[in-house]
Amino acid sequence: MRETNIIHRMIVTWLGVTLLLAQSLAHAETDTLERIEWKKVPIRLELVVGQEQRIEFPNAVKVGVPASVQPLLRTQSVNGTVYLLAHAQFDTNRLMVRELDSGRIYLFDVTSTKDGVAAHPVQIYITDDRSADNLEENVVSLEQLDYIQLTRFAAQQLYAPSRLVKDNPTVNRTPISRDSVDLLHGGSVKATPLVAWRANGLYVTAVKLTNLTPQARTLDPRDLRGAWLTASFQHHRLLPMGDEADTTVVYLISARPFEVSY
Repeated sequence: MRETNIIHRMIVTWLGVTLLLAQSLAHAETDTLERIEWKKVPIRLELVVGQEQRIEFPNAVKVGVPASVQPLLRTQSVNGTVYLLAHAQFDTNRLMVRELDSGRIYLFDVTSTKDGVAAHPVQIYITDDRSADNLEENVVSLEQLDYIQLTRFAAQQLYAPSRLVKDNPTVNRTPISRDSVDLLHGGSVKATPLVAWRANGLYVTAVKLTNLTPQARTLDPRDLRGAWLTASFQHHRLLPMGDEADTTVVYLISARPFEVSY
């Protein structure tokens, strides 16, 4: 009965869920993505020694690095995002990045300098058959809706009746540890990751929150640890431990997987 009441309460109050994480405003400038279209022409990148460069791809990729530059350049590829870190200055070298599923090859001419300002993260995209005139408008619209769509998708997967749950081929389940994490400052709320998905270079993770104290707790996104683009609480208030309303879920959207963003 308690579980049924919780589910009912979550569905009824869903329309009241608010989006936005206050701390994201402080990082908005540094997290701005530079979107670059792949046109089969090598893309030039200038790295700054000691400053990590993030490159996002439409799908999971593998990076090929020339042997001559391997000691000077650290490369990591995680779920479609590549991280480059130059340890020393070097002249232009060509990197080959291959999509694991399609086999598509991307080429980058990479240079490293000691002086300079770290570049914005880069997002590589490929246009479809839509006209170029409408592309920018469509992209902006899609980005504005992504957070809401992903959050709604996650909530429906968890709590909507099975007959109403629909699969989305653009949203893919990603592995995540179910171990509890210290997500909120103060230690009074237990946080347990439940499930995570990835779509359009974004990650959404549903985390169960349980009050561990005999006092009611109001949830505030500013109390969250981690680098989140948005945070949406199913409910903004947890009743004391033992009450049927001592548990809720927070939906976290990030540019990287949960275990990296946390």
